[in-house]
Amino acid sequence: MKALTASEMREVDRLTTERHGIPSLQLMENAGKSVFDYLRASYSDVTASHAAILCGKGNNGGDGFVVARLLQDHGFKPTVYLFSEPETVRGDAAENLLRLKKSGADIRIITDPRKWDAVRTEVAKTRLIVDALLGTGLKGKVEGLLAAAICDVNKISRDATAIHPEAILAVDTPSGLSSDGEFSDGPMIQAHATVTFTAPKLGQLVSRDAASCGRLVVRDIGSPSGLIEELGKGNVRWTEPGEFQDLPLVRRADSNKGNFGHVLLVAGSRGKSGAAILAGRGALRAGAGLLTIATPQDLLVVVASAQAEFMTEPLLSTKQGAIAASNLKAGRFGAISKSKSLLAIGPGIGRQLETQRLVRSIVQTAGQPLILDADGLNAFAGRSKDLAKRKSPYLAVTPHPGEMARLCGISTKEVQADRLGIALKAAKNWNACVILKGFHTILATPDSKAFVNTTGNPGLAKGGSGDVLTGILAGMVSQFGVQHWAQSLALGVYLHGRAADEATAQREEASLLAGEIADILPRTYRHFITELRKRA
Repeated sequence: MKALTASEMREVDRLTTERHGIPSLQLMENAGKSVFDYLRASYSDVTASHAAILCGKGNNGGDGFVVARLLQDHGFKPTVYLFSEPETVRGDAAENLLRLKKSGADIRIITDPRKWDAVRTEVAKTRLIVDALLGTGLKGKVEGLLAAAICDVNKISRDATAIHPEAILAVDTPSGLSSDGEFSDGPMIQAHATVTFTAPKLGQLVSRDAASCGRLVVRDIGSPSGLIEELGKGNVRWTEPGEFQDLPLVRRADSNKGNFGHVLLVAGSRGKSGAAILAGRGALRAGAGLLTIATPQDLLVVVASAQAEFMTEPLLSTKQGAIAASNLKAGRFGAISKSKSLLAIGPGIGRQLETQRLVRSIVQTAGQPLILDADGLNAFAGRSKDLAKRKSPYLAVTPHPGEMARLCGISTKEVQADRLGIALKAAKNWNACVILKGFHTILATPDSKAFVNTTGNPGLAKGGSGDVLTGILAGMVSQFGVQHWAQSLALGVYLHGRAADEATAQREEASLLAGEIADILPRTYRHFITELRKRA
């Protein structure tokens, strides 16, 4: 699905009414109900207690009025804080304010700092705060009373890191966030989750402040998907199940292991055998037909015994237990890699200069598709131009921001300030798919397309998660083939994050182990296919 700018979103709404006869008032009702439904599904025990709904005078406030009315109609007791005189509310928002009054909901009028100070303490005691102050059409920074309210909400929640309130939910977009991705030095709500409508907005995906959205949830409110594709002019797509419906996700009855590729995983060094094991498990769980792990000979027994399905090849090692450059002599590595359909290089191999020489040689001479991760990337630090000097037409690199900074010769801060631009530039310069990991991982392609993934959670911030991702990427490409190169990579990123979400649905994110991502992947994969079938 394409990401939209604020003006594109307004045009989608307008044409939904003009071409398809869905009144704007109905779209607002649908929007509010989608937020209400998300609240009931995600925070059922929280919505049963007092909720504070912060509303502005525009359409975003109108959405908030619908949410409050539905809560009131279902027996809950929300309090609405309207940051405007009621007579300044216009259009559909005014109609929904009238409906809200008739429902009997408690409405407080906040028009100056004194009135906000009088209610701030009671807002701070609520378990749920709904932000419907400002919508996607915001230009410039927020100032005055609304800025003060936003800052106070962020103080109350310690920027959404405190255990109370339990949920800060933004309606359509966090107030203060630019929909088009421009930097704003004004305050913005730091939300635990954002329910946006129809399509994600560009700033919610790739701006430096995108994390203010928390978990981004996109809900259909009645606009045809064709309008999104017609009106969206940018090159950024949101990674969601519909992006993969053309892949051959169901295997033929007469399939055999040879149909789904043979991955050669070059991984591990002394003290880092786990990286090879985790990546290997990811590859098999993702669907690779065969997997061979090439690892230093001293680690072979450890790696081979970790999973019965692993095949292994011993590599000559240095005195420090890393892969030695001598494996290139007499065609040793060439013999190992000859029959393999894809090479994945890097997890846990270390940064010894000798190992780095071997990695650079493999990347430059191998004819198979390549996935380069972790210390495999560090072999090209300061010499990233060499990534384009290779035989294989297919290369995917998977840097985190620090690795990307080393590859590009800039600071991590500079990478994070322009993740999309830097990823796209690198993809073009290296003629490779660049998977820039982090919050909202970006997959940039050499032809200037970008796929932004929003699955995943902070539980992935743990050693080994990237190794599992490398394996999953290898497994996806191995089974679907290079004819689906970018799609396969994007699906790997999506399922990796979704598996982490499902693994932490009933427990704290901090406890997630990388290996559990691989363990839950088969179930996640099934849920993904089931969801696609329901859409058909």
